[in-house]
Amino acid sequence: MAYLVHTAYAQLAALWLACVGWTLTAVALGLIQWRVWQVSDRRFISSGVAWVGIWRVCFNSHTVVSPGFRGMHCRSISLTEAFTPPEIVAAQVLMFLSVLAGICGNAAGVCAMRSVCFGVAKHARSGFVTSGALCLLAAATSLVPLLWNLRSVVTNQTIGFPPEFKMPPAPDSQHVGSGISVGMVGGVLMVVSGIIFCTYRLPVRPRPGTRPPLREQDLTGEDNPAFECQERL
Repeated sequence: MAYLVHTAYAQLAALWLACVGWTLTAVALGLIQWRVWQVSDRRFISSGVAWVGIWRVCFNSHTVVSPGFRGMHCRSISLTEAFTPPEIVAAQVLMFLSVLAGICGNAAGVCAMRSVCFGVAKHARSGFVTSGALCLLAAATSLVPLLWNLRSVVTNQTIGFPPEFKMPPAPDSQHVGSGISVGMVGGVLMVVSGIIFCTYRLPVRPRPGTRPPLREQDLTGEDNPAFECQERL
């Protein structure tokens, strides 16, 4: 059984980064603070701040309250609604696929580390490459909708919500919420871990029947003082 643990220290760190990146991606998927709208009309939005996520829109209100939300009004954003912008549709689909690809990549990384610990060289290399490819796929499928929604915020694009959402036709201003920030950090970590996984190399073994090259000091050796004393006697 070959000893391979010393060859995968970087991949062990990459596995930790992949776990953190996947966790942040999953957290970003559920956050409602993707876009933060600042509004001046406070008839319904009492705090003047509304949060637009990829699954629902929420704001604090003293006049309209949704069942199950104390002091908050929330409305779900459906994938098939006509008002749903394409960047939110893409985020609903691609972020979910990113979470699936990320968990598969982490599982492949754990299996590859197990092969390294047990010295199974033929499975270690393929396992790390598979894990790296899945992590890079998860990063790509998350960064595309994140950057798309980031562009929508920077260009101050609005969303034509139906009247039951109680949202204004356009915000006074908007800025990037924690959902996009957390997702971006998770995506970058997945990219780094995927690259490290793919760079794993097995140690080079000498061919059967060949000897390693001798060093110069091995050829010359050192004088034995005891042997020289016996010769003088």
